[in-house]
Amino acid sequence: MNVEIKVLFFAKAKEISSKSWDVLTVSTPISYLQLLEEIVTTYSLNSIRKNIILAVNEEYSNNEILYLNSGDEVAVIPPLSGG
Repeated sequence: MNVEIKVLFFAKAKEISSKSWDVLTVSTPISYLQLLEEIVTTYSLNSIRKNIILAVNEEYSNNEILYLNSGDEVAVIPPLSGG
């Protein structure tokens, strides 16, 4: 089954993708790594792939398999530079 999710971009991911958010159609259930790969490929985020963390509906995800629903929000959180 396919669902439309809202992908939110922050910091370097926002800069690279030139978007603050977008709608992406993905299959569900989907593994965390498959979702990460789909987002990296779609939005050309390969340069920061190893440092990205995904949060689903404002919760960091560590689930192997994700059961997403239409309208769910997935935040792409890259490393943050601090000072």
